[in-house]
Amino acid sequence: MLRPGSVIGILGGGQLGRMIALAAAELGLKAHVLCPDKDSPAFHVSAAHVCAAYDDFDALETFAAGVDVVTYEFENVPLATAEFLAARVPLRPGAKALAITQDRLAEKSFVRDLGIETAPFAPVDSLADLEAAVAQLGLPAVLKTRRFGYDGKGQVMIRPGEDLTAAWHALGRQSAILEGFVSFVREVSVVAARRGDGAFCAYDVTENVHREHILHTSTVPATLTAEAGRKARAIARDIGDALEYEGVFAVELFVVCQGSNERVIVNEIAPRVHNSGHWTQDGAVTSQFEQHVRAIAGWPLGEVSRLGRAQMTNLIGADVHDWHALLAEPGTHLHLYGKEEARAGRKMGHVVRVSRDPEACANIPDGEGC
Repeated sequence: MLRPGSVIGILGGGQLGRMIALAAAELGLKAHVLCPDKDSPAFHVSAAHVCAAYDDFDALETFAAGVDVVTYEFENVPLATAEFLAARVPLRPGAKALAITQDRLAEKSFVRDLGIETAPFAPVDSLADLEAAVAQLGLPAVLKTRRFGYDGKGQVMIRPGEDLTAAWHALGRQSAILEGFVSFVREVSVVAARRGDGAFCAYDVTENVHREHILHTSTVPATLTAEAGRKARAIARDIGDALEYEGVFAVELFVVCQGSNERVIVNEIAPRVHNSGHWTQDGAVTSQFEQHVRAIAGWPLGEVSRLGRAQMTNLIGADVHDWHALLAEPGTHLHLYGKEEARAGRKMGHVVRVSRDPEACANIPDGEGC
């Protein structure tokens, strides 16, 4: 267990690292950030930082010597980096979570082997594999790179009658996975926290809306049957336990309707604090960032009850120029990331709107919150 005044090392200096560092400071902990980008937003708010590549092992050696625990803000940290640091200082979450979630095929296979439903899938390493996978799964389907995909990058939708060769070349002819198309009614996520001793908390299931493959809004409570909500949280717990996870993570799911029944299908796992959990900064007793710090420090997990109905809206690109009007809007909480250039598709900040909900504190069944 860490003591106040301890140092948390953070791999990655983007907005997630920034918000982890801010949460750590409020709990009397210091943040030391390592990132190769000299303009990293997390550098602005950390007690110390180093601008170095993730494969600069001399810099990693020095970094490890100056921190008490290491965490990461994104799942594409090189596995060799994670393993190097884990041999020198506690790494939370561990390298196992990275190894599985960095590879879409490994991730889907991991979830399936837990007996949890995913979209049907098949590995693709050649055009012939793609043709065989299409014959097996049918179309429409989504062809995705096995690694380094986010916000819609690294994937191609293939519809009936479309040229498979063109799709294979569009993806760069690299190792991929074909996923059968899921006809879903909405997308949801569970943001949860697990400590090393197995203590577990899950926030309310969140309903997510995307625009051009980038998260636009996250709303709680989600439109979901009570049974589907219980199942979603149980899935998150099973995944966290199987990963021996330490920290906050998210499970993204599709909601599929069959008559009056709903079922949830796992889409992806994110081994980190998650964009769809930003509503917790102003809409829950404990934010996901404080919760992550608590979990990796070995401290008691915080209460996850909602403070009301909440909606988070991402500020993408030029949206951030409305900051003044947003500050004047009653009940709106503005969070800016300190990025200088508002490029198209770039996440510049977010706002959280919270309204009163008398059922907020009674919405999570016993044993599924904290």
